[in-house]
Amino acid sequence: MHFPIPFTKMSGTGNDFIIMDHRRPFLAEEEISAFAAKVCKRMFSVGADGLILIEEHPTADFQWHFFNGDGSRAEMCGNGARCAARYAYEKGIAPAAMSFMTMAGLIRAEVTGLLVKLEMTPPTATDQGLPLIFGGEERIIQFSNTGVPHAVYFVDSNGQTPVKEWGREVRMHARFQPAGTNVNFAQITGPDSLTVRTYERGVEDETMACGTGAVAAALLGGLLGYVTSPVAVTSSGGEILTIYFTLEDREKNLVSGIFLEGPANFIYEGQLHQEALR
Repeated sequence: MHFPIPFTKMSGTGNDFIIMDHRRPFLAEEEISAFAAKVCKRMFSVGADGLILIEEHPTADFQWHFFNGDGSRAEMCGNGARCAARYAYEKGIAPAAMSFMTMAGLIRAEVTGLLVKLEMTPPTATDQGLPLIFGGEERIIQFSNTGVPHAVYFVDSNGQTPVKEWGREVRMHARFQPAGTNVNFAQITGPDSLTVRTYERGVEDETMACGTGAVAAALLGGLLGYVTSPVAVTSSGGEILTIYFTLEDREKNLVSGIFLEGPANFIYEGQLHQEALR
């Protein structure tokens, strides 16, 4: 590893990421997890919700490797994917209409100015009406794996939701072991709008936004008849993601044509020194 290492800091509706061009690898596979945890540590290093490494791929425009702030690997991240797509376009790695490989499968994206629209992979599992005990009583939650697992609990008012406490309970619940789950608290604000607050595994805290969580909440809201596509999802950070989908069969939980659209912003570029990896 040769220092300093160039990096880019980006934000997708409040989710922030460190992005590095790893097409000429400088990290060994066994080093990456610890490297991610150190560089994402706030106040001691760059600080971020996750690390994204951009690499070559034989058939897609590129592939990415995504790591949460604790160094754990994640299959997919909607906000991170939008940032990766805009980064690849602006750096001349990929055209405006591109495809890239993730652990969740091939993702297609289109960049238009600051906006990036992703074609999401269909959910691999969807369950409705799961009874779980958290917050001292039994509550009914929904579940959908939109690239990564997401539990969704619909609330009357999101302002008073104890996201950290309930999120921590559900995230580690026996129902979702061994991998655990992300946990979303969704409030219906209109026939085509939601507010969503998310407790993210790997970050182990509430984040300002979660793209795959917004998709899960919108899809489950559509399947339950709460909202219709396109759904405007307001994140904790106050920014809006737009989710598009087509309901194929409510009884079989079948949806198609799933897209996630929202901004991806460059924050700054810099050089990482060895002292940042203490």
